[in-house]
Amino acid sequence: MRRAVIIFTAVLGFLFTSLGLGATSALAEGEALQGTLINAGQPVANVVIKVSDEGGTSAGEAKSGPDGKWVVPLKAAGTYKVDLDTATLPQGVVVTTGRSSLTLTVFEGAARAVLFPLGADAAGGSGAPAPEDDGNSQLARVLDLIYTGIHFGLIIALAALGLSLIFGTMGLTNFAHGELITFGAVGCFLLNVTAELPLEIAAVAAVVLGGAFGYFQDRLFWGWLRNRRTGLIGMMIISIGVALILRYVYLYFFGGDTRQYAQYVAQPGMDLGLLSIAPKNLIMDGIAIVVLIAVSLALVMTRLGKATRAVSTNPALAAASGISVDSIIRLVWTIGGALAALSGVMLGLFQGVNYQMGFQILLLVFAAVTLGGLGTAFGALLGSLVVGLATQLSTLWIPTELKNVGALAVLIVIILVRPQGILGRRERIG
Repeated sequence: MRRAVIIFTAVLGFLFTSLGLGATSALAEGEALQGTLINAGQPVANVVIKVSDEGGTSAGEAKSGPDGKWVVPLKAAGTYKVDLDTATLPQGVVVTTGRSSLTLTVFEGAARAVLFPLGADAAGGSGAPAPEDDGNSQLARVLDLIYTGIHFGLIIALAALGLSLIFGTMGLTNFAHGELITFGAVGCFLLNVTAELPLEIAAVAAVVLGGAFGYFQDRLFWGWLRNRRTGLIGMMIISIGVALILRYVYLYFFGGDTRQYAQYVAQPGMDLGLLSIAPKNLIMDGIAIVVLIAVSLALVMTRLGKATRAVSTNPALAAASGISVDSIIRLVWTIGGALAALSGVMLGLFQGVNYQMGFQILLLVFAAVTLGGLGTAFGALLGSLVVGLATQLSTLWIPTELKNVGALAVLIVIILVRPQGILGRRERIG
């Protein structure tokens, strides 16, 4: 019953927060498609790029400048078709992949990088790609959406696992968890772009800082509230206030534009037949899978993991057994902060860094945790994959702007059939 009340209040709190902050989306300028045309290390100027929406209506047009850069601002997030006019390419230069037309999804507040790899025309042809079969094009789009859904789901899973652990040990529905995601992305950006550290080192440092941020949050703030016996509903409302404060701190110091890391923004994709996947995405997938499995197994097989599960099941009994409940909760906050920061770093590499990027995916993180089963590590992973796939595949039938509705519809259907979530356990009341 206690959890049902918390969940219900959490939903209301999120709705009020969303309604109250609806105006902030106007500050999230940056929906755009952009790129740089390079051939043999030299910029290619005066190449025409045309962008259209799913209905075929023109969404904008740009011409590459002397530095090879081009950008097409967009009015809203969605799926867009990007066409490079091969007739405007210099003589003897072609798109080496043969794909001068790409279909890409642009997220809210994000500037999506587009890559057209250029090179010499070895065959001496016009450079125009061969027309693709409609059936193959549709299959390629479905496969791309499936992969994007899995990739996005793994990013969500990192944040969802941390949120699930915090809820499991404290019972707190933490609305400031999205700002932990943003903290990781912004921290990595400052270390990479401002401090000019390599992205790999900046990412590791940002994850460490995220863990430290989570640790000190509990030590200096949440732990103090917990010791004063502050109720869970009160702490949840406070977390909304913390989220607002952090979000506007990010806005003040970072600005409202979407920015990109210094490396790996536009990376040539590996041609896998109907799919073209950038190596950075595969590396991120591998890291996310390893981290998720390692943390989940640690909860099952190590002494600290068993202590964490004991605190999650019955804090009073765990304390009576000699377990330091505060130390375990602080450890969970540290792990949760590090996982959220890692999620933010990967999300920033995926769609750019923005001050409210964590807030924008917070509802999906909550949906993943609830769908998988509250307080369960493997449930958070499974729920995130379902949410990621549902979000992307739903765009086959509904407008991209409504894609989150697909994930929430799946959540509602599963919860109606299995209220405790996919891997959750039924609770005895009374």
